[in-house]
Amino acid sequence: MKFNPCISGKCTDQGTYCEGCGRSHVEISETKKLIMSVVSFAQSQGYENHEEFADFIGKTILKKLQNPV
Repeated sequence: MKFNPCISGKCTDQGTYCEGCGRSHVEISETKKLIMSVVSFAQSQGYENHEEFADFIGKTILKKLQNPV
């Protein structure tokens, strides 16, 4: 399955799937929860270098997806 990000202004909240990105509303909701969890963690740590933290998280996730254990 290929990931399709939300399309600003085209996403819908009716039905089972978003008409903008094609993902299920359950998938979108779970993704938002994951993101908010990472944001809350960074805020609780008091990180000031947001871009560096976000880059690190993104690169780490990509590395683990490309090289599963």
